[in-house]
Amino acid sequence: MTTKNPLKQLESFGQSIWLDYIRRDLISSGELARLIEEDGLRGMTSNPAIFEKAIVDSDDYDSEISAMVKDGQDATAIYEALSQEDVRSAADVFRPLYDSSKGGDGYVSLEVNPHLAHDTEGTVAEARRLWAALDRPNVFIKVPATRNGLAAIRQIISDGINVNVTLIFGVPRYREVVEAFIAGLEDRAAQGKPIDHIASVASFFISRIDALVDPMLEKHIAAGGPQGDEAKKAHGEVAISSGKVAFALYKDIFGSDRFKKLAEQGAQTQRLLWASTSTKNPAFKDVKYVEALIGPHTVNTAPMETIEAYRDHGEPADRLEAGLDAAQEVMGGLPQLDIDIDAVTQQLEDEGVDKFNTPFDKLMDALADQAT
Repeated sequence: MTTKNPLKQLESFGQSIWLDYIRRDLISSGELARLIEEDGLRGMTSNPAIFEKAIVDSDDYDSEISAMVKDGQDATAIYEALSQEDVRSAADVFRPLYDSSKGGDGYVSLEVNPHLAHDTEGTVAEARRLWAALDRPNVFIKVPATRNGLAAIRQIISDGINVNVTLIFGVPRYREVVEAFIAGLEDRAAQGKPIDHIASVASFFISRIDALVDPMLEKHIAAGGPQGDEAKKAHGEVAISSGKVAFALYKDIFGSDRFKKLAEQGAQTQRLLWASTSTKNPAFKDVKYVEALIGPHTVNTAPMETIEAYRDHGEPADRLEAGLDAAQEVMGGLPQLDIDIDAVTQQLEDEGVDKFNTPFDKLMDALADQAT
């Protein structure tokens, strides 16, 4: 690979590319190390659906599962052992990058039990337990940005635990996530504890927004008239517009006097991480949601197919801050198109929790079958 690799070029625009995938053979084969070296991969994310696919659809884990079954381990213990081992191993591969970037990159995420999405106290307890079990400075504990998750995020940050806040779909909720993060830092600083080592990202889910909103817009387009014309302008643009508006908010909040007081104590900003960046609509370019959101102080986590597509034909350029006025116009015009974006994002959050619960339960059932 040469420096012309579009993936490696993303770093020159201030964006880190992470892989939204984990599997044991990716680590053990040396493929992860190759991706770091040749493609400039700078981190990794996982979720219950990814682990379900990795464990159920491969034989990488069979011998270890068999050994734990013979040892009398139940499904939960088996899942935790497998997932934690993968995250620790991947974190160790990323550790040199974490060190050389002074904690800027090189992170691997592990999510709390998805059934805790609406349980504040349960999430806090689980995050503390997982953080201690992983015992690596370059891991994130993933916590959903539900209403109950916000209080948990504040507490976990104040505990000094790195947090990847997941399932963010709307700008108002993103604002609340940042508030929880900053308040957590302030709580910790007020206790006289260091805050210079705490890392966090806010995972804003992108393409799922268009997947839900575009069919609503298409009805207006089919009907024609002035609303149809406005719907055409918004079609395929609501997700990216949401991201652009969120980034403008990021700049405002982290440029504020309030955060500067924390920065003087070494606090890092909570970077925006673009998640769900694979293209769901085949009519759109397969790297649409990578191209449009390239900008400073951000992360894009993408599945392997999207990373391979971007390596092949990505065209890196700093686009995130361009067209903010147009993005705000798109978002501001949604009510006139009978689209309640807050209702849309709440639906997506609810569906997102279910999309993690379902594969998690499927995996637990599969492991329980092997344990009986």
